[in-house]
Amino acid sequence: MADMDNAPIEVEEPANLRFLRILVTVLTVIMIAGVALIIALLVMRLQRPVTMSLPDTITLPQGTTATAFTRSTDWIAVVTDDNRIFIYDETGETLRQEIQVTTE
Repeated sequence: MADMDNAPIEVEEPANLRFLRILVTVLTVIMIAGVALIIALLVMRLQRPVTMSLPDTITLPQGTTATAFTRSTDWIAVVTDDNRIFIYDETGETLRQEIQVTTE
């Protein structure tokens, strides 16, 4: 009789508790896989080299000095010290537009 008192009592797990345990396990696996996927995508994205071709020279009008430069996919903009913006084509050879910037 003494052996029966120390024996563990086996109780069947309720169905809703089993469902919750399985659900938590599945969600944990999915979350770990999602974080691993995001890290892998970031690593692949950040290792890709950025390529940007710039023209060797850009000819500005006499007496102007470039103070800023920006590039798009099909144009180049140069801001000069006399408050003008010159828009060139992607090769930097053809002037597309000249903009006079006025300050109030």
